[in-house]
Amino acid sequence: MTTVMVVTMIALLLMGFPMMVPLIAAAIIGFYMMFNGFGQMDTLIQQMMAGIRPASLIAVPMFILAADIMTRGQSANRLIDMVMAFIGHIKGGLAVSTAASCTLFGAVSGSTQATVVAVGSPLRPKMLKAGYSDSFTLALIINASDIAFLIPPSIGMIIYGVVSGTSIGELFIAGIGPGLLILVMFSAYCIVYAIVKDVPTEARASWKERGVAVQKALWPLGFPVIIVGGIYGGIFSPTEAAAACVLYAVLLEFVVFRSLKMSDIYAIAKSTGLITAVVFILVAVGNSFSWIISFAQIPQAILETVGVNDAGPTGVLIAICISFFIACMFVDPIVVILVLTPIFAPAIAATGLDPVLVGILITLQVAIGSATPPFGCDIFTAIAIFKRPYWEVIKGTPPFIFMLILAAALLIMFPQIALFLRDVAFR
Repeated sequence: MTTVMVVTMIALLLMGFPMMVPLIAAAIIGFYMMFNGFGQMDTLIQQMMAGIRPASLIAVPMFILAADIMTRGQSANRLIDMVMAFIGHIKGGLAVSTAASCTLFGAVSGSTQATVVAVGSPLRPKMLKAGYSDSFTLALIINASDIAFLIPPSIGMIIYGVVSGTSIGELFIAGIGPGLLILVMFSAYCIVYAIVKDVPTEARASWKERGVAVQKALWPLGFPVIIVGGIYGGIFSPTEAAAACVLYAVLLEFVVFRSLKMSDIYAIAKSTGLITAVVFILVAVGNSFSWIISFAQIPQAILETVGVNDAGPTGVLIAICISFFIACMFVDPIVVILVLTPIFAPAIAATGLDPVLVGILITLQVAIGSATPPFGCDIFTAIAIFKRPYWEVIKGTPPFIFMLILAAALLIMFPQIALFLRDVAFR
């Protein structure tokens, strides 16, 4: 049965079908073979509905909507201007500002692709004019944007939390440390690159200009306060924080900044609806697929075959990192989380691993895979947005991928990088 399901999925993918089709086709085939027909097909439908039933998933369209509003408004540019005012003048300052801006915008959007668009569109021309190569610039943008997977809010963390039953609030807080670690690593590399390539520095901003930039950015900086402060302070659940972000984004862009008009609402709602529909369809069919393979005890058989169950906690974490990293190079991150998380669930439970640490490592691997050839989703976002050839987009990615892999190794060796803030907030 497993062989038939895998072959079916690969064949449909090679024929160009979107990922939801191979998933549901494999689930239907598995259901037919297990139950000798379609007499109890309503059970499979119930599993699909169960996948999108958790109330926590309401946060997903909320964060998507908030990100869409901010991307079309002024929030991104105000955050970028503030970062540039303080560090744009140092060696490599423009590149460091790009990485920091991606991190900040990720903290208010939770979407890597929104971050690529919002930060990459204004900063890529500036970096090219300053003397950075296009391959370095594109690689920095797509990899730094993936920090949005780790800095709360993170749609990937929400999906993992729903699938694994892990606290989304704890995942959000635990992602801050690894996200900042990656920002520091990227910034150090940008400074070294600028020194080696002798890239000119930007003009130093005056303290008056910095004050004006901070003043303009105060409103957008309210987003991480709402999300992290609200959840940490017990004011909001993650879902309520998402709703509060939407309200705040509407007030900011429509009332305070007046950057958007009522006529923009239709386009924003349509874009959010389309993205949400894709996500929820993937979640539904992914849950049915996960139920099939769990019912057939395929995960246990796979783990026993490769010996993961006997590898110990560190071995399980390494196996998880390798599996998610490779899978996200070819398949949409949400699908990978939905399919692989249940497979590793028995090993995680058997070794007593902290599910929050596992979730952060999985989210990090998803981030790495999203920017890794051949089919990382952020690579194709950059190709579409910046109109550059595939090879040019991926040419500069190896150093960043190496740093991300190093960050994963540090997390395995020093779990408190992720768990320290979680323990302070929730223990």
